[in-house]
Amino acid sequence: MNSNLLVTKRNGRKEPIDLEKIHRVIYWAADGLNNVSVSQVELAAHIHFYDGIETEAIHETIIKAAADLISAEAPDYQYLAARLAVFHLRKKAYGQFKPPHLYDHVVKLVETGRYDPHILADYSFDELDELNRHIDHWRDTKFSYAAVKQLEGKYLVQNRVTGEVFESAQFLYMLVSACLFAHYPKTTRLDYVKRFYDASSQFKISLPTPIMSGVRTPTRQFSSCVLIECGDSLDSINATSSSIVKYVSQRAGIGINAGNLRALGSPIRGGEAFHTGLLPFFKHFQTAVKSCSQGGVRGGAATLFYPLWHLEVEDLLVLKNNRGTDANRIRHMDYGVQINHTLYQRLVDGGEITLFSPSDVPGLYDAFFADQVEFERLYCQYEQDDSIRKKRVKAIQLFSLMMQERASTGRIYIQNVDHCNTHSPFDPKVAPIKQSNLCLEIALPTKPLSHTEDEQGEIALCTLSAFNLGAIDNLDELEELAELAVRALDNLLDYQDYPIKAAQISTMNRRTLGVGVINFAYYLAKRGKRYSDGSANALTHQTFEAIQYYLLKASNNLAKEKGACPAFAETTYAQGILPIDTYKKALDQICDEPLHLDWEQLRADIQEHGLRNSTLSALMPSETSSQISNATNGIEPPRGLVSVKGSKDGVMKQVVPGIEELANKYELLWDIPSNDGYLQLVGLMQKFVDQAISANTNYDPGRFDGNRMPMTVLLKDLLLAYRYGLKTLYYQNTRDGQTDSQTSAKIEAEDDCAGGACKI
Repeated sequence: MNSNLLVTKRNGRKEPIDLEKIHRVIYWAADGLNNVSVSQVELAAHIHFYDGIETEAIHETIIKAAADLISAEAPDYQYLAARLAVFHLRKKAYGQFKPPHLYDHVVKLVETGRYDPHILADYSFDELDELNRHIDHWRDTKFSYAAVKQLEGKYLVQNRVTGEVFESAQFLYMLVSACLFAHYPKTTRLDYVKRFYDASSQFKISLPTPIMSGVRTPTRQFSSCVLIECGDSLDSINATSSSIVKYVSQRAGIGINAGNLRALGSPIRGGEAFHTGLLPFFKHFQTAVKSCSQGGVRGGAATLFYPLWHLEVEDLLVLKNNRGTDANRIRHMDYGVQINHTLYQRLVDGGEITLFSPSDVPGLYDAFFADQVEFERLYCQYEQDDSIRKKRVKAIQLFSLMMQERASTGRIYIQNVDHCNTHSPFDPKVAPIKQSNLCLEIALPTKPLSHTEDEQGEIALCTLSAFNLGAIDNLDELEELAELAVRALDNLLDYQDYPIKAAQISTMNRRTLGVGVINFAYYLAKRGKRYSDGSANALTHQTFEAIQYYLLKASNNLAKEKGACPAFAETTYAQGILPIDTYKKALDQICDEPLHLDWEQLRADIQEHGLRNSTLSALMPSETSSQISNATNGIEPPRGLVSVKGSKDGVMKQVVPGIEELANKYELLWDIPSNDGYLQLVGLMQKFVDQAISANTNYDPGRFDGNRMPMTVLLKDLLLAYRYGLKTLYYQNTRDGQTDSQTSAKIEAEDDCAGGACKI
């Protein structure tokens, strides 16, 4: 290696490269790690050095050299690369490795407009000094390389144009905590701030992108999910579009319910003209969704919902596929198809599904969500009415088209609207659930806006976080974590701003939260349990019982202090009904685990004092936020022991937690023989979770004759998910032999699911 090379310093001055200094930094980063070689990193990095290389390029070359060595056999390179990346990041942020004092740091960033001035207004120097003493900057060394790159790419306060970074991770965690508890009494708030800081910075509580990137900055909209319902009028359509733009620009993901729009050819203005149908308005919504890039943090995205019985459904189901033209395709949104028991029964019985325009069948659309008995009565009545425009399609044909499109695009989602309302924290007669969101885990009441300033409509927001199951040793730990999560997120509802009044009114009335989990696969592997064979059923039942119980208890305790949410009377909890009362009893056939906690006392406490929050739980994908905690995402099995995930900074390798001891304990996605065991686990989770679950189905065509996915298998899984009470289905992943993605597969259409072959 030529040590006579010159290096260009940040001030432009050139001097000989100091290989010993580079060696010391890599040696420091390797301290305490297993199976890593400093010399191997140095050798790989030196190859790319050149005369006049800038110091920043040297740092990045060394980091990349270490990151390239990450493997299942040498997983600790992900920590070596991470430490080098942290060293580099701090040099960029502070000009040195040691971070400044918290107070000085806050003053500087408030003066430059990057932190919210309220931090200095609410906290004294002495309080910030106490918090500074509590910060443990060495926790940065616990990050994996993928985590540091996600922090740098999405979460840390920075100038996204120049690439300047202004903070490091522990300041992020501490200031998020300080902001969330800023308005607590001074006698208790520092205690809460420290406890929440410890829980989040030690990866026990995972926070979503809007909170991590936004709290502490002047931006004050942190709800991850926004649900907007569109009414059947031009004013409502325009109000919906305006709301989409405002919330996409504030980093939120969007769910749009437009299933009530009248079908193509319907009369408008008393027959003066014919309606243009749904497609022009869906395109209008797509334009609104893609109009903003969410501040450079992530692109705008939305899922649009409609019922399977809509007169235009055959055209709607194919909107995302690659065939057709731009005139009859709308490919840059995802779609959620709404189904209920009546429609499934038509499939099982080998019958027909009758399609209607909602405008022609008064009361049917509302009953679809609010009253299943009334829906079936009206549906059969309208089928017999020859004066109503309709179309009849064989159920197997319609379901097969839906599942074909779900398989070929991976992103036609399923919402079982009856389960969303019969196993719900809301009384469907008063506050029906009509839609979910783009990740299919939020299930909240909505009402369409009649105009842009409408305060009677209801836009639903949900604020999220997650427990890291891999970071807990005992389910009793969830009690403390639930208290911290519920208090922090409930505070956030008052801390954030609301671009639209209807969203603020709804949020203040319902105070909905959604706490989920990450690292479920690691949780199972540590305990020797598997997705596929039923061995995890009892453990899953115990775990999600504890999660929901402690979340409800925390919200009940908060209601004793601050009062129940104003719309508590619209919940089933107010009637003394708990999730353990309304789940699908088919689950009892696959798991006879008893309840372990005192639900009857909790029931009495809730009826006496109420809940501060209408909802407490939702299981989200957590694709990005799980990386920060070096965890497996959400509830999904990993695709491999080493995952390669893309970002705007390139690909990043991440190794599953505990690989040294547990490599043979993980059940990898494509080793799982069918979806049966996974759907059982999701059903058991859904027994307790009061919102919904982002649950995927996964298929390897290579397991079937001719590399073809039988339609019977797809429909069997759909009916099984319904049987176990799932409210929603998210991605359909198909293995294509080379990459793991939402890719197409050949489907054999068969009708064996008709004629009573499948039970629901």
